[in-house]
Amino acid sequence: MVAIDSILDKALRGERLNLEDTIALFESDEIEKMGHTANILMQRKNPDPITTFVIGRNINYTNVCDVYCRFCAFYRRPGSDEGYVLPDEVIFQKIQETIDVGGTEILMQGGTNPNLPFSYYTDLLRNIKKRFPDITMHSFSPAEIQKMKVVSDGLSLEEVVRQIHEAGLDSLPGGGAEILDDRTRRKISRLKGSWTDWMDVMKTAHRIGMNTTATMVIGLGESMEERALHLQRVRDAQDECIQNGYDSEGFLAFIPWTFQPDNTNLKQERQTPEAYLKTVAISRIVLDNIKHLQSSWVTMGPEVGKLSLQYGCDDFGSTMIEENVVSSAGATHKVNIESILTLIREAGKTPAQRNTKYEILRVFDDADVKVDHDFIMQN
Repeated sequence: MVAIDSILDKALRGERLNLEDTIALFESDEIEKMGHTANILMQRKNPDPITTFVIGRNINYTNVCDVYCRFCAFYRRPGSDEGYVLPDEVIFQKIQETIDVGGTEILMQGGTNPNLPFSYYTDLLRNIKKRFPDITMHSFSPAEIQKMKVVSDGLSLEEVVRQIHEAGLDSLPGGGAEILDDRTRRKISRLKGSWTDWMDVMKTAHRIGMNTTATMVIGLGESMEERALHLQRVRDAQDECIQNGYDSEGFLAFIPWTFQPDNTNLKQERQTPEAYLKTVAISRIVLDNIKHLQSSWVTMGPEVGKLSLQYGCDDFGSTMIEENVVSSAGATHKVNIESILTLIREAGKTPAQRNTKYEILRVFDDADVKVDHDFIMQN
């Protein structure tokens, strides 16, 4: 096996790690060394001692889903008495509440609901933008986009993405990536599609000028090679976006987190904080063409989230005023804005509010010991 020190030195010299290098890192227990290297690389990409966050709300507009993922505790089958689609007026009210507390981003996501026509999404987005022209709709996973294609009466994937973008979708979140390898995907979510289905949506979004994010979930029974392949495939897609000169920055951020097994049909051991921090560090080291790495305090809790800022993360993610998918699987960490400011400061960083494009809206200096908004943000 290649010595870990030589792999980390290679990264510090600016050389790209290959698949073998990445597998070796995942198989190593030298987490502190990896964290140290990742922190240096993070500082090179983001030299200011600032950790950003966005004030956003997750709106789970429907829980009806027909792909039946074994790891999901949120969905209900079509026809279930517990299935729902939120009325438009409820969605509008949730957006207004978000704006009222300084929010700028709506992450609207749900199941792949076969009962909703494509026009549901385009009409809803147009109505949202008519009422709230300044809100950023960072919404719908690639699986939802693929379902829109199915119900669109023959539109191509590119036309679906183009129409929903024109209707008001600003950027695509990276949910549903799980592990970008078909062996694990067939095991955990046979009907959700291949890893290339997920990637095709992202590449299409980049091609028409939309920014996106990418995610990875560890702890689904995947191998270390599959974790390494996931990172390489994300990096390759970002290379393609950059080399083709698309009117898009591609993946603005990468967000790894751990599988939450409670209340699901997939029985796996919960990943340790050490496994999470190692994944964060390796992601920062390998993904040399993606600027931002986001902490997942949602699944790991605020203290581990704070520690991740020393392992390559430069962003604390969304305040997530509301979120029901991960919380259904047993993650119940709650943080308010004041707590986020405190945690970032305790990590030795300066907190700053950003928008979805990672543009800084407000820097909180040490004098900002209190903020106006004291609402609960739940994942």
